[in-house]
Amino acid sequence: MRPLFIVADDHPLFRGALKEILLSLPQGAEIVEAADFDQAAAALERHGDADLLLLDLAMPGTSGLSGLALLRAEHPSVPIAIVSASEDSQIIARALDLGASGFIPKSAGFDEIRTAIVRLLSGDVWLPGDVSLDAPGDPDVADLIARVKTLTPQQTRVLSMLGRGLLNKQIAYELGVSEPTIKAHVSAVLLKLGVDSRTQAVIQLGKLGIDPERSIAG
Repeated sequence: MRPLFIVADDHPLFRGALKEILLSLPQGAEIVEAADFDQAAAALERHGDADLLLLDLAMPGTSGLSGLALLRAEHPSVPIAIVSASEDSQIIARALDLGASGFIPKSAGFDEIRTAIVRLLSGDVWLPGDVSLDAPGDPDVADLIARVKTLTPQQTRVLSMLGRGLLNKQIAYELGVSEPTIKAHVSAVLLKLGVDSRTQAVIQLGKLGIDPERSIAG
C-alpha cells in the first residue's frame, strides 16, 4: 500500500521537487498538495490517516511555529516533519519540543531528503547530521513551550490569530463563533500562558520565533 503524504509549501517548484523524491520511493506515494496553511489544515482534516506531513514554516496563513503547534494539537497521531530554509538549531529544538518528528533543511540534496523521509516513515526522528542540539536551551522558552502545549486546538487557533494582530470580533468571524466565546478563549489563553494582556501574549509568541514580525523564512 502506497504511503500518503501531505506536501505543504507555498513554492510550486519546491513542492514539485518533493513530489519527485516521494514518487521515487520503492512503494510509490500518494501525494496531497497544499499551497498555504489553510489548505494544509483542510488536507489533514480529510486525510487524518496520512503517513507524513511535510510542513513549510513560512506559508501564507500562519507564521513560523504557530502552524506546527496548531496542527500538532489537532492531529497528534500524524507525523509532521518541518521542511525549512532556516537551519537555526534553536528553531529546530523548538520544533521538536512542539512535536515535530524531524527537520529537513531545504538546502539538503535529493538523496538526503529521500533518506530522511524513509527514516521518518519507519518511525524515527530525523535531523540533519551537522545539527547539534547540545547547547543549553532557554529555560523560559522551555516553560513557554510546555504552557503552549496545554492549550486546546481552539485556544491555539486564537493564540495564533492574536499573534497576527486580529481583534476579537475578527477572530470570532474567522472561527464562526460569538465574540463572547472568543473573549473567554482569550482569557483562558492568557491564564495558561501566565500573562495579563494580549500584548504580553504576543511578546511570548516572539520568544518562540512565531511572532509575525519575526516570522521565519521558510
